[in-house]
Amino acid sequence: MAANAAAPLIQKRDYYETCAACQIEHMKDSDAGIPFKLLILVWVITLAAALPISSLFPFLYFMVRDLHIADKEEDISYYAGYVGSSFMLGRALTSLLWGLVADKYGRKPVIVFGTFIVVIFNTLFGVSVNFWMAIITRFLLGSLCGTLGPLRAYASEICRKEHQALGMSVISTSWGIGLVIGPAVGGFLAQPAEKYPQIFSQKSIFGRFPYFLPCLVISAFSLVASILCLWLPETIHAHNKENIAQKAAMEEDDIYESFESCKVEVYEPKPTVSQKSLLRDWPLMSAIMVYCIFQLHDMAYSEIFSLWAVSSTRLGGLHFDSADVGGVLSITGVGMLIFQLSVYTWIERILGPVMVSRIGAVITIPLLTTYPFLANLSGFILLLLLNCASMLKNILAISITTGMLVLQNRAVTKERRGAANGISMTAMSLCKAIGPAAGGSLLSYAQGRLDAHFLPGVHLVFFMLNLVEFVGLVMTFRPFLVVPDDGLSSSASDRESLLS
Repeated sequence: MAANAAAPLIQKRDYYETCAACQIEHMKDSDAGIPFKLLILVWVITLAAALPISSLFPFLYFMVRDLHIADKEEDISYYAGYVGSSFMLGRALTSLLWGLVADKYGRKPVIVFGTFIVVIFNTLFGVSVNFWMAIITRFLLGSLCGTLGPLRAYASEICRKEHQALGMSVISTSWGIGLVIGPAVGGFLAQPAEKYPQIFSQKSIFGRFPYFLPCLVISAFSLVASILCLWLPETIHAHNKENIAQKAAMEEDDIYESFESCKVEVYEPKPTVSQKSLLRDWPLMSAIMVYCIFQLHDMAYSEIFSLWAVSSTRLGGLHFDSADVGGVLSITGVGMLIFQLSVYTWIERILGPVMVSRIGAVITIPLLTTYPFLANLSGFILLLLLNCASMLKNILAISITTGMLVLQNRAVTKERRGAANGISMTAMSLCKAIGPAAGGSLLSYAQGRLDAHFLPGVHLVFFMLNLVEFVGLVMTFRPFLVVPDDGLSSSASDRESLLS
């Protein structure tokens, strides 16, 4: 009886040798270190998913012009916005579905399929012969590539609680760098027959399809990433149900006897966050809403920045070519990488994700106010200040994004994380679908009112961007944003598995 009384009421979890997810859990329980190898794979795969999203921005203006859909120069930005939005619209319609599929069948199949989809439809976009082909291929690329939500869940599941901020930082850093390197690739490699006539002939495929080369390079990288996906271990448990049932039946009598001998009153746990409807989980939904507002701002900014930079000085632009834009965004990407890998996690530990997001939003507003005045500069001073402003803006944006992702993944248990990220992706994609279309239309409208007395030309554009950023800043405060209970969100899954 004494031996029974001394027996632990809750046995240590069993790890099934044939289950990759159990091996991940065993690794986390036995090793407090950072899973660098897995995070590197996640970084590469996330980069492959991010590159095609904004790689078209430097050459989109010229692509729409060459497709002869716009009647006037001012209308080019308007049509370019719809091409940019088609990807996000497709992703908005299917992100929740991909999240549910990832919860039921595993993260890995969705990640592998989505990465390979990039190879197909990004290549087809590069050979678009008319406006509608460009729209359709971008839409299909967005709707069938559902990797980001499962990747977010995956990054949080392979890391211990103390390293989850690093896992989310890897996702957001790779994503942010992809959104910067992508335009750099598009800027340097678009129209190669014009930029590098000694290498590419006008009669070659790259001369007949001037925007095919950057798409081909990104698709080749995605093909490599899709192969690397095969080395990702699954994090969703796939146990043999019959063996588990037999094992549970054999242990049931011993566990019952232990409880009876100790005369322990069995406590019926209250429903946890993971057992509730995700749509009624306010810590999760409030974090998603704040995240979506900032993402709307960032996507509109990305579209507007490239279109504004290549616009003529007569319209308040910088009169850059696609290579100039690519150069600026390349430098920005390097700065983002250094900041996220060396500084962000340290700042997040000190200030917390919410305070980091607030500080980022506060600094962004005066920074964007200076952008229209850069058009009055030229030469080295213009390049220096523009690079500094672009780098700082994107560092602040990626810090806000990382903070909101940390909050979202801490708000739910492992079993619901795929669906939660699917909801986040759906809502975010809807906002990002609005961003390019609204940004392109706003820029086109603003360039038609250069002589207005109040907010003339592009001043109106950056004022509206600041207005959206201010709304996001206000929403980071209570009572709107509710920070999740870390104790519940991080360990509820483990407690449930032990109590069940």
